[in-house]
Amino acid sequence: SFYEELLSAGILQPLSASIEGMVEDGAGSYVAPQGISSVVKYYLERSGADIFYERHVTHISLRDGKWEVSRKAGPPELFDVVILTMPVPQILQLQGDIVNIISGRQKQQLESASYSSRYALGLFFEAGARIDVPWAAKYITDNPCIRFISIDNKKRNIESPEIGPSVVVHTTVTFGSEHLDSDPAEVQQLILSHLEILVPSLPKAASIKFQKWRYSQVTKAVPNCPGQMILHTQPLLICGGDGFTHSNFDGCIESAMSLAETVKSHL
Repeated sequence: SFYEELLSAGILQPLSASIEGMVEDGAGSYVAPQGISSVVKYYLERSGADIFYERHVTHISLRDGKWEVSRKAGPPELFDVVILTMPVPQILQLQGDIVNIISGRQKQQLESASYSSRYALGLFFEAGARIDVPWAAKYITDNPCIRFISIDNKKRNIESPEIGPSVVVHTTVTFGSEHLDSDPAEVQQLILSHLEILVPSLPKAASIKFQKWRYSQVTKAVPNCPGQMILHTQPLLICGGDGFTHSNFDGCIESAMSLAETVKSHL
């Protein structure tokens, strides 16, 4: 039903582009023409909620039957219910009463979750630039640095003469872990040198966006907590996300449904 809704709203489209080396699971593949963030924006808009960004949470403490949430900049705020969906290691980095509220057993469960780390590069080209490859995206199996290359506008089926093409590059998990604390400029140059070998015909990019994913994909989910974990009942403090299922759209939906049901039953 989620796929049907997103397809009818034009947020998703069936994947029609050529992806070399993709392992098909028989369930069909989709693409978000306006980027994966359009899926999130669609649901936020449908929710009618007021959304505030750039609120870096640092402390969660109990105050008179409510949760006092402190952040890096700005005053603390009080909430009746708190839902945490950041990567699991970041939940364990929070300070305040939450440190003692998480039981020893829960801490052990949360600590056993693990993630892969990757780097990503976005390369943006001038309008009219030609990227002469027969595929829209390709999985690379024999390169120590690069795992995936996507001609993103081609993959999303939104090629236009007015807008320059863009390329997205993802590194291998091994490369990500080996260079996790390396100098970003050096890592970027290393990825670009490997890309030049793999796609020698690539023109010079007009601009480049470099992204470090410390917590890229869940390699091991929190055990025995399908979808979510309740840290405190009254007031409700609950955590969820793909760290409690698996890192794809279905995993996120599965956790969201579990969180929604639990919160509803506590209201």
